[in-house]
Amino acid sequence: MISRVTALGIDIGGTGIKGGIVELESGQLVSERIKIPTPQGGSPADIVETVLEILRRLEIEDPTAPVGVCFPAIVRHGRTMSAANVSKEWIGLEAERLFERAIGRDIHFVNDADAAGYAESRFGAARGVGGTVLLTTLGTGIGTALIHEGVLVPNVEFGHLEIDGHDAESRASNAAREREGLDWDEWAARLQRYYEHVEFLLSPDLIIVGGGVSKSAELFLPLLKLQTPIVPAVHRNNAGILGAAALAALPTA
Repeated sequence: MISRVTALGIDIGGTGIKGGIVELESGQLVSERIKIPTPQGGSPADIVETVLEILRRLEIEDPTAPVGVCFPAIVRHGRTMSAANVSKEWIGLEAERLFERAIGRDIHFVNDADAAGYAESRFGAARGVGGTVLLTTLGTGIGTALIHEGVLVPNVEFGHLEIDGHDAESRASNAAREREGLDWDEWAARLQRYYEHVEFLLSPDLIIVGGGVSKSAELFLPLLKLQTPIVPAVHRNNAGILGAAALAALPTA
């Protein structure tokens, strides 16, 4: 039996849905990480059923444990206002209420980049760092999360800043690097332009780089010349689970 203070985290993505039980002091998974492919089409009904299957497999012993769910969308007051790599049926949907009715309990519902950023602030590269921290995930696009003094500022979309007449992520994401066959130096030049602009706007104390390409951080981060320290994320595959769980456990006003 798990006797530590725990919460459940569910990370919904366009290709996979993951879940686990998180010990909230250390940020460690204390259960198996369950992963099920996202149902084709990503409809609300199919994704909800997949989440329920993950919860069944986790065999939760504490019915009062907080539950956090993160999702690839702008989330405003429990509604999904966009949809990335899932059905457009999610746009404008009262998603938090949909999950709560299906699960039979309250949940905390949050954007996936915000969950990852909070995980890095609480348990990872930004643990103990004061001031302003910016997480960027370099993948299909550029996801961003802003943390100030440990508090999440939700739904920032700095990947969509217009830089030199272009949507930033259209030129500086990892997908753009792969699509255009850029070498590390060529891509780093685009990242430099992006990060120096963000640095000017926010004056952050730390920038964290996540996404799968962060596994190769030594090939491109040293090429960047910024005033702000920039480091790879610690929790890549588990960041959404950890952040969603930790946010769900925060006391409500």
